[in-house]
Amino acid sequence: MRFVMFYHSLVSDWNHGNAHFLRGYASELVERGHDVVVYEPEEGWSRRHLMAEHGREPLAEFAAAYPELRGRFYSRGALDLDRALRGADVVIVHEWNDPELVAAVGAHRERHRFRLLFHDTHHRAASDPGALGAFDLSRYDGVLAFGQVLADIYRARGWADRVFVWHEAADTRIFRPLPSASIPQLDLVWIGNWGDDERAAELAEFLLEPVRELSLRAEVWGVHYPEHAQAALATAGIRYRGWLPNFHVPRVFARARVTVHVPRRPYAEALTGIPTIRPFEAMACGIPLVSAPWRDTEHLFREGSDYRMARTGAEMVGHLRALLDHPDEACAQAEAALSTIDARHTCRHRVDQLLTIIDGFDGFDGFDGFDGLEGRGRGRREATAA
Repeated sequence: MRFVMFYHSLVSDWNHGNAHFLRGYASELVERGHDVVVYEPEEGWSRRHLMAEHGREPLAEFAAAYPELRGRFYSRGALDLDRALRGADVVIVHEWNDPELVAAVGAHRERHRFRLLFHDTHHRAASDPGALGAFDLSRYDGVLAFGQVLADIYRARGWADRVFVWHEAADTRIFRPLPSASIPQLDLVWIGNWGDDERAAELAEFLLEPVRELSLRAEVWGVHYPEHAQAALATAGIRYRGWLPNFHVPRVFARARVTVHVPRRPYAEALTGIPTIRPFEAMACGIPLVSAPWRDTEHLFREGSDYRMARTGAEMVGHLRALLDHPDEACAQAEAALSTIDARHTCRHRVDQLLTIIDGFDGFDGFDGFDGLEGRGRGRREATAA
């Protein structure tokens, strides 16, 4: 099949975590023999900021890391949709696009024979519903939502009837345990953006203070760290390293003994059951993970086995101390998490689900949900591989 995607950016993940999963499932589709092309605006802010700070070298690194992926740039107002959509079987439009583009692709749905899906991997449906309500999804066949609570919001607000739960997952071609030739050089690493006021207090309680109290060798990677945030990191004894290409994350995890997950407040409070992609990637790399509070209402992982939950800063200190002082416990936890990723949460699994969703449109029966698609997805993949 021919897949056409419209995303904010394929080539840049500068402050653009949506690129992670896009790259993974697009690569999986290509590996299975599908034709995949991704359109992105040439003036997109993620790519623009990336090039302003780091030049064109990261773009060349992306091309080397993902030689199978094909992207095309377009100028807003000059996109020839008739040409872009010619021969498409499936079109996926991400929510981080202009409402005008979302509506224009929907209008073309009436003149072309393709399945059209809207893909949402952000918290705006809960935190800024007015922005999502501006999208015209009336001609879309369905919505791919990265959590059950998000799917429920779409239905409750009348934005869409056909909503499918489609969690993010790890691209295990890139995210995998890497052998270390020496003892890890860091006790702890955290990879994530500052997030403005969405988790500043949480980062202080669950990252900065535990690192300071335990005197850990620690690094932080990410963007949007204002001067006061960088000063707070330095006071805690944490080295700030700046932006990190996502495909280099496994190398950094291989240098550290443990990592943490600190959800943004909208996910922890309003979008329960959605961990975002970072825990998937960390677990796939075989590094022990301790998380600040979030509610795994969809039972994606096994708390206490795949990861440890810290509900207070004091609990975070205790969990980190236990993992660092007892390497056997850390190893057992990392292996348990890796087995869960391999069994349920790879881009291979998500493409199984996507193809099952597409197959189900002709006789739509209203199925959705992670568990409801898992078994059917495996069967679809076997048929495709054959």
